[in-house]
Amino acid sequence: MPVINRVADLHPDIIGWRRDLHQHPELLYDVHRTSAFVASRLREFGCDEVVEGIGRTGVVGVIKGRIQSDSSRSMSIGLRADMDALPILEATGLPYASQTPGKMHACGHDGHTAMLLGAACYLAETRNFRGSAVLIFQPAEEEEAGAAAMIKDGLMERFDVSEVFGMHNWPGLALGSFSIRSGPMMAAYNVVEINIEGLGGHASAPHDCIDAVLVGAQLITAVQQIVARNLDPLEAAGVSISEFHAGSTPGVIPQSAVLRGTIRSLSVEVHEIIKVRLSEIVAGTAKMTGAQIGLSFIGGAPLTFNHPDQTETALAVAKDLVGEANVHLNRPIMAAEDFGFMLEARPGAYILCGNGDSAGLHHPAYDFNDEAIPYGTSYWIKLVETKLAP
Repeated sequence: MPVINRVADLHPDIIGWRRDLHQHPELLYDVHRTSAFVASRLREFGCDEVVEGIGRTGVVGVIKGRIQSDSSRSMSIGLRADMDALPILEATGLPYASQTPGKMHACGHDGHTAMLLGAACYLAETRNFRGSAVLIFQPAEEEEAGAAAMIKDGLMERFDVSEVFGMHNWPGLALGSFSIRSGPMMAAYNVVEINIEGLGGHASAPHDCIDAVLVGAQLITAVQQIVARNLDPLEAAGVSISEFHAGSTPGVIPQSAVLRGTIRSLSVEVHEIIKVRLSEIVAGTAKMTGAQIGLSFIGGAPLTFNHPDQTETALAVAKDLVGEANVHLNRPIMAAEDFGFMLEARPGAYILCGNGDSAGLHHPAYDFNDEAIPYGTSYWIKLVETKLAP
């Protein structure tokens, strides 16, 4: 099945929406303009219901198919797109580049939103399905768990969502290609913060001090044994300390230090082992050095776990759209996605859509590939029409 003709006709409009969103990036839950833009388009398309303020600034549109009955009440599937941008200074030099210095759509959420709007336009016109398509536009994917906030606001129950699906563009994956796998798709993660309180003093008298820098260095070295020596070599995990803040002048041993980083894994069991071992290493280092050390696990997201039945459906739809040779079974990815919260709440699947040979995600030179729009939009439409076939 080729790209849907009506989607090809809509392509210029969808590009226009995408570039408008790209010029006006917003962060986390502060996506008021974006949410209003989305809600306005959904109402123009004739969605049966448009609800704002789910998960603070999320938007949900409901499109009912031609066939509705009491028995079809549970036949509702959710399609999710993220809306937030990143605190990055854009370096693309494009005519539609960000008009807000220090903010840009460096992850393609402008494209995700525009593609789902394109699918909403088509589905509202044709309604060639049974039950309801629930279009979920989510804030705060990059940080602060917007997916969890929408779920807490009753997303799944209020809109009777029985299954949920997500999609993300992927640089390096060929244009017109998709990639997916059943089971662990993306890692669970947490931010780790370690606060060290030692005893500062003059650099000439280290024996009178508890050196927070030395304690931090010992911790950085020690936590590397978790993956290397505490986990089964066949398990995937990562522990990275990526920030070390201490001191302000060469002649003073600092009183305190702060370490920050992330932990990542592809199973709940491994994630718990990492947390336990980090706690033990921190406690042991504190006892050994005399420092007071606090450990916090901040934010994060659960494993993005694709359910087998829904993955098979997504796989079949993608193959019908672009051909079997252009649909790949990928390895798990150690990046994380808060769509994992939605997959904990309902069965579903998360797929990658090729962005071609572009700069990487979260890079100042990244731009969503507008030529990917017909593929992503057509995928959403055919997924609805397949899952909710009359």
